[in-house]
Amino acid sequence: MDYSTLNVTNKTSTTTTGSSSASATPNAADTQDRFLKLLVAQMQNQDPMNPMDNAQVTTQLAQIQTVTGVGNVNTSIQSLATQFSQMQALQSVSLVGRSVTVPGNAVTVENGKAELNYELANPADSVKLEILNGGGTVISTQELGAQKAGSRNFTWDASKAGETTGLTYRITATSNSNPVTATTYTRDVVSAVNTGGSTLQLELKNNGLVDYDKVRAIV
Repeated sequence: MDYSTLNVTNKTSTTTTGSSSASATPNAADTQDRFLKLLVAQMQNQDPMNPMDNAQVTTQLAQIQTVTGVGNVNTSIQSLATQFSQMQALQSVSLVGRSVTVPGNAVTVENGKAELNYELANPADSVKLEILNGGGTVISTQELGAQKAGSRNFTWDASKAGETTGLTYRITATSNSNPVTATTYTRDVVSAVNTGGSTLQLELKNNGLVDYDKVRAIV
């Protein structure tokens, strides 16, 4: 999210100590009011897949405090931080019952197949997919050949696997015999939202708790 629109500048200039307080206070209050209204509007209309970062919000609020010198900004910061958390929680509630893609290697089989997603950090001349059972034994191997860097999807046919629960998968990729980093993702259903801690978390049906900002995609 772009925060450049939140930058403010105090253009008030004073020449004497006596007039400084009188001229700065209304202008500072107006500047603060405009800033806070804009910030709240952006928070209300933020993209759930690209939420505002708490640290960035705090930085922006600290800037307005420095520029305006308004003494009650600390109270505003606390109030807005609370509103921000509440709005994130309300937005995340809409995810209950929906499928999301998050980092992980669990295999979820539905209707005899599993949708897998992984990401290669660099191009690879050899990519291998392995499906493992709960005991760590490889039950299926797929040679996927050469692939470019980036996100890749693969549909695994589980109809002949004999096992469909407790499965995981791993990707082994190489380029000129050198390993290529592969990040695996898993798809799961959101069953609840946890707002009790300092970080908003989603409770997934098969993979427990995951931080809200780890969600890669909403299906």
